[in-house]
Amino acid sequence: MTDDGGRATSTAHTRPLAPGTGPREYRMEELAGLAGITVRTLRFYRERKLIPPPRREGRIAWYDDHHLARLRTISALLERGHTLNGIAELAEALDQGRNVADLIGVDTPTEEEPVRLTPEELAARFEGEVTPENLAAAMDLGYLGTDGDDIVHISRRLLDASSALVREGFPLAEVLAAGRSVHEHADALADLFAELVLRHGPEEDLERLRPLARSVVEAEISLALDRRLRKRP
Repeated sequence: MTDDGGRATSTAHTRPLAPGTGPREYRMEELAGLAGITVRTLRFYRERKLIPPPRREGRIAWYDDHHLARLRTISALLERGHTLNGIAELAEALDQGRNVADLIGVDTPTEEEPVRLTPEELAARFEGEVTPENLAAAMDLGYLGTDGDDIVHISRRLLDASSALVREGFPLAEVLAAGRSVHEHADALADLFAELVLRHGPEEDLERLRPLARSVVEAEISLALDRRLRKRP
């Protein structure tokens, strides 16, 4: 049921599912009620393709927890000042983004800690800077991947550093452009280290000796910054 304004007033139409058979499913009225919006607004979002189409069973449309998460994200982003057009572009960028399994890989040795974020948490980290262009650039760099309704950043250290730079006033687009350059230089350094190790030992030594490579790079960056600071007038 809905009231005169189209707001959901009943939750009696939830489709019961046995435990372990999949996510809950909802009719339109209950989904709108759970999301805190009117049925009219839900229809509008669906027409604008801000949410995926429901599953049809005859004349009945069934929505699930994926739709509920997307609706809550839309509400949170609207509260943060994003427009519906901007949210639609962000949703499209996310839907076309790399899967997190492709991003991180399987059995890949790493010292980095991936971070799981909702779209609204990402928007809060980079206030006003989460645009479709920046999102696409971060995904292209391999920083971000998608996992259902969540976003996964490949490295907590990189996430913390980039969000700190944005808080300092640096545009995220420029931080990502710098990240691309660092990414390329880091690949070259990794190749240099790998070639050195493989000339004198088995491939297994690459993983064992990687802390030495990190120490060398960190020390050289520190010394290079010292040299750069001494050049200041």
